[in-house]
Amino acid sequence: MKVKEKNRISNFIHQRSAPLFTKVGTLSRVHRILICILTFAVVMGGFYYFFYMPRHEEMTRLGDEHLRLKGQLDTYKRKAALLNKFKKKMAEAQIRFDSAMTALPDKKEIPNLLTDISNSGKDAGLEFILFQPRAEVKTAYYAEIPVDIKVQGGYHQVGEFFDKVSRLHRIVNMKNITMMPAKQEGNLLTSCTAVTYMFVEKKSNKGKKKKK
Repeated sequence: MKVKEKNRISNFIHQRSAPLFTKVGTLSRVHRILICILTFAVVMGGFYYFFYMPRHEEMTRLGDEHLRLKGQLDTYKRKAALLNKFKKKMAEAQIRFDSAMTALPDKKEIPNLLTDISNSGKDAGLEFILFQPRAEVKTAYYAEIPVDIKVQGGYHQVGEFFDKVSRLHRIVNMKNITMMPAKQEGNLLTSCTAVTYMFVEKKSNKGKKKKK
């Protein structure tokens, strides 16, 4: 049945195309060449329009999409590198901050530190005329504790006192230093402010919710 159907279709095409080929055969060589060229052009035009152009447009679209995604990837890589660099710097800063905090005494250590400052002056041979701690000045992470000091002694003794204080295991800065001759010949009357720093621990807000 299928063979008969194929033969019928083949005979139909042959019957329809035979007159056309016969007519083409009667044309001159130039006309036949022109017909071949025209036929080839039609076939190629159809191929270009129906097959090449859609695929070319799709390839162009995919190429543009690839470039866009590659640009996004490069941007994300740069941001990731900057983020990692920032995290590293933050970690280094935290280490330096923690190290600095260890040099700050807590509140219970302050009396001992003030005693160490006083003993440093006495060990240097100075006579204390004034040793007066003032009210602390609080900042975000630490509090400054200024101490007004007035001592009497030789220039080298004052220098030794400052050197001993600088070698204490806690941070102490000497500020507002003034020197003037004392009544006792060869001695100086030295006034200064010793500023030490105390670590301030932030209070937790947990459990302090207001009652409705």
